[in-house]
Amino acid sequence: MPGSFLDTNILLYHLSDNREKARRAEALVRAGGTISVQVLNEIASVARRKIGMGWGDVRAFTEIVRALLDVVPLDAASHVRGLRLCEQYGFSVYDGMIVAAALEADCDILWSEDMHSGLRVEDRLTIRNPFADG
Repeated sequence: MPGSFLDTNILLYHLSDNREKARRAEALVRAGGTISVQVLNEIASVARRKIGMGWGDVRAFTEIVRALLDVVPLDAASHVRGLRLCEQYGFSVYDGMIVAAALEADCDILWSEDMHSGLRVEDRLTIRNPFADG
């Protein structure tokens, strides 16, 4: 069954002072969806490096995220697919891995503020900005 995949930037709005974007991000999480282990790693990195959260808070936040969303792994096949997507669509390496994980999870929407909203990938996945798309 197709579903939605959430990029790291969407989940990080839960930790921001932007209440409007945090509410929209919360609605997406409540609706359910999928993330990859890479998203969890990116959350931990940003939470520590840019937000200054302690390890206990990082663990607690990522535990909540894991409880609310399906988490898919990254493997060698998704790495290869991600690199091909980078070459074909011009994604950064990290974005290409996110897109590959979304495709492998059979998602039809990838919610991301940072990628090209409206882009259709492999005729199966549409990238949408939840803050621009309403």
